[in-house]
Amino acid sequence: MKKKSLLALAATGLAMSSVLAACGSNDDSKDSGSGEKDGFKVGMVTDTGGVDDKSFNQSAWEGIQKFGKDNDLKEGTGYKYLQSAKQSDYQPNLQQLARANYDLILGIGFLMAEDIGKVADQFDDKNFALVDMVVDKPNVASIVFKENEGSFLVGVVAGLTTKTDKVGFVGGVNSDLIKKFESGFKAGVMAVNPDAKVEVQYAEDFNAAEKGQAIASGMYGKKVDVIYHAAGGTGQGVFTEAKNRKKNGEDVWVIGVDRDQVEEGMPENVTLTSMVKRVDTAVEQVAKDTKDGNFPAGKVVEFGLKDGGVDIAPSQDNIEKDVLTKVEDYKKQIIDGKITVPGTDDEYKEYEASL
Repeated sequence: MKKKSLLALAATGLAMSSVLAACGSNDDSKDSGSGEKDGFKVGMVTDTGGVDDKSFNQSAWEGIQKFGKDNDLKEGTGYKYLQSAKQSDYQPNLQQLARANYDLILGIGFLMAEDIGKVADQFDDKNFALVDMVVDKPNVASIVFKENEGSFLVGVVAGLTTKTDKVGFVGGVNSDLIKKFESGFKAGVMAVNPDAKVEVQYAEDFNAAEKGQAIASGMYGKKVDVIYHAAGGTGQGVFTEAKNRKKNGEDVWVIGVDRDQVEEGMPENVTLTSMVKRVDTAVEQVAKDTKDGNFPAGKVVEFGLKDGGVDIAPSQDNIEKDVLTKVEDYKKQIIDGKITVPGTDDEYKEYEASL
């Protein structure tokens, strides 16, 4: 592309920034195209859960913040996020960062796959990365995780902790991605407690705490005493229901997701543990690689137990020591390849039949 064309695009991006402001950004991001002339710039677009979802988006932003601070970048210019209030915000938000000549543009969440593919075609000289879905484009890096492996470990915890032999799984949107959480969790439960029953329900929303609370109320009402959520902001409702019941003397637990969600269960202390998915580490690593001239163009970058991409959270005070010993044993077996954790319904059926 000629120099004049690049300048025209940059100018267009500056002019459009006020129009697209409705798509949202952090308060420090008033000038979308500024920053040092030759400085590296990284931007991310949240999904509808928002940057403060206490889960997936927040973890990604923490990784970007660490990268920015470690590299002396200024928030709002050297690194920033754009918030998506609705799915129709994805494409204009991605375009805004591309027009502002960001060196790496991250889309957070599989729901952005189609939009990031379209924008990557429109701006084929820009580097994009998508978390949680593979997009086959030469200028897109796909960051994925083995969520089923981490979910297996918290399934072991749930299976050995439940007193009713009834545990629950609350998913956000029923999709291939969240099926990995569900399948791994059920496999972990069954590995240590084949008598347990796992109730599964999807909210079909990642940002509806009231739905999460209603689903949790129904599950706890059926004597489920441990619920694992993989539902983003919807999962906040699961915590709310558990805390209300704990206040009334019920012995119920929540297993958090993505980040260590111990604080979400306070002060009633209802967080049994969490399945940590290091989105922060992954986006930080891809940003480092890109800045160093090693952008993984068109590649799939996968993080599992072996890579430290998923794991059980460090907050483990509510877990019995013998249960933690079992967790470490299963973790080693997975890393050593002795256990292949299912990630789909069909794989789970095969796994269950092999027990």
